[in-house]
Amino acid sequence: MIQKSLAVNDKFQQWHVGIGDYKVASAPDTLITLGLGSCVGVSLYDPLRKVAGLLHVMLPESTAFNKVTNPAKYADTGLPLLVKALEEAGALRRRLEAKLVGGAQMFSGNRNSMLNIGERNVTMVRHLLQQLGIGIKAQEVGGNVGRTMIVDTATGIVIVRILGNKTKEI
Repeated sequence: MIQKSLAVNDKFQQWHVGIGDYKVASAPDTLITLGLGSCVGVSLYDPLRKVAGLLHVMLPESTAFNKVTNPAKYADTGLPLLVKALEEAGALRRRLEAKLVGGAQMFSGNRNSMLNIGERNVTMVRHLLQQLGIGIKAQEVGGNVGRTMIVDTATGIVIVRILGNKTKEI
């Protein structure tokens, strides 16, 4: 979904991206997604056009489900949707820079890799980005804490708020 800026007089709009959702916005707006535990936030940014997209991936693959009603929920179907929306907004795939946030292991003691959704989400997103020819510029993934991700469409900077009041810029 492409968001048009409601900005007037140097004011900006902050667009919220829910779980299993994506949005595209341009400078000077920001994109934000909350609650990145095992989910992965994927920002793609075209520095020349100053347009960014943010996807909140919940699960790695849609293939395990008979009926997919929300393709943005899955890495394998959501990431291509985000790239297409960015291209429709004027971005060029060859200029896109990716940043990843989330993919935590939220349940301690779980050593079964099939149940470690966070790790599987990160692995799938990395694989898909490689297939799409999009490089990963930065990432804040893994661990066992929740995160919030804020994307500045004017600069491509991602602010990561880590549970426990830490803030990191990637």
